[in-house]
Amino acid sequence: MYLYNSISKKVEKFQPINENEVMMYFCGPTTYNYAHIGNARPAVIADVLVNVLEASGYRVKYASNYTDIDDRIIQKALEMNKDALEISQYYIDIYRKDLSSLHVKTPHYTPKVSETISQIVVFIQKLIDKEYAYVVDGDVYFNIEKINNYGVISHQKKEELVVGARIEENIVKKNPLDFALWKKSEHGKFWASPFSNGRPGWHTECVVMIEDIFKTHLIDIHGGGSDLKFPHHENEVAQSCALHHSTLANYWIHNGMIKVDGQKMSKSIGNVLYIKDLVEQFGGNEIRWFILSAPYRSELLLTPQTIQNAVVEFNKIKFAHKQLKVKLRLNGCDKTSEKHELFNDFLSHLQNDLNVSMATTVLFDLAKLINSQLRQKQLDFQLLAKLEATLDAMLNVLGYVLDDIVIDSETKSIFNSWEEAKTNKDFEVADRYRQILVEKGLL
Repeated sequence: MYLYNSISKKVEKFQPINENEVMMYFCGPTTYNYAHIGNARPAVIADVLVNVLEASGYRVKYASNYTDIDDRIIQKALEMNKDALEISQYYIDIYRKDLSSLHVKTPHYTPKVSETISQIVVFIQKLIDKEYAYVVDGDVYFNIEKINNYGVISHQKKEELVVGARIEENIVKKNPLDFALWKKSEHGKFWASPFSNGRPGWHTECVVMIEDIFKTHLIDIHGGGSDLKFPHHENEVAQSCALHHSTLANYWIHNGMIKVDGQKMSKSIGNVLYIKDLVEQFGGNEIRWFILSAPYRSELLLTPQTIQNAVVEFNKIKFAHKQLKVKLRLNGCDKTSEKHELFNDFLSHLQNDLNVSMATTVLFDLAKLINSQLRQKQLDFQLLAKLEATLDAMLNVLGYVLDDIVIDSETKSIFNSWEEAKTNKDFEVADRYRQILVEKGLL
């Protein structure tokens, strides 16, 4: 297994800390609104990575969080006269439903900030005690000047870093790049702490959750969108280095952004596309295919054409899947666990930094082989059963879900009557039987 590591900027051989076990964490969403297609990409990439690791023989423990406390959540709660956590839970439930529609499995652990407050407070106090953080009128800031390797994730020098994203100019900070660990506030949702009533800053939660879940200061894989490299992931590493002299994870992976018609998604432009709307229009498998249609580290362009390409391409796989399943079930063939050698080629591509493009090429090769075998006058059912097992395994690793084909005696009789009518050139009757089979989704 090989993965691109954002720290080294190289593809490296993957070596887990514990043999055959993988500890993995991906940053999840801030739940203040419906999830857009950009939120789906890291979730789908992580889902495929878990599948590939498991198919390669690893036992995976995977966590992804919910940032359920944030200024935007609190403001929306005040406007709607509701509790902030009620707002968050509403959008968490929708997010889970959206990801389920894309066939993304729920991570083994899904911690929330609101349920980790006590651990966060203890962590911040440790940073203060070791003088990596300082208190100013109830706010707590991390002092980046105390960290020598600040910039290890984003590969920027301190003096070149631009104040932006969630970093705000503040005259009380020792350095403009110092970031908030705790924000003093009694506005909306807040918690008591030794520093003040308030809530955590954004950058502390993931470090604490990782330690809380995995009971260690160093995991194997940490991931998220490339927009999180700076400041979020950079600041996570800074805190981990401060307390534990570790980069928090051995492999940092980042997916590229999705652009809509060449532009970054923005409410002001009006081009934000929500997962629920895209799935309703095109289908969950098809949108997942689109998300996986470009190398995960590259930008992904969403246009009417790229979506249509995904629909057309996945239809080819669906066609081969349906034809193969129908033929095998009609002939009473049992399933087998034996796979065709194409599966090894398929998996080896995915083990090479998730090369989905090459793996998909092998999937198409399999579909072509299935179609050609089904056209043979003398069918090799043993080979067809092996191709079925291979197709099922490939779809499972990539995370596509297609209904299995079940043919009962009544349906089998309709097929036989259809074939008989065609043989007798009774095309009107044949068309009636054909229409019944189409409505059953079998043709």
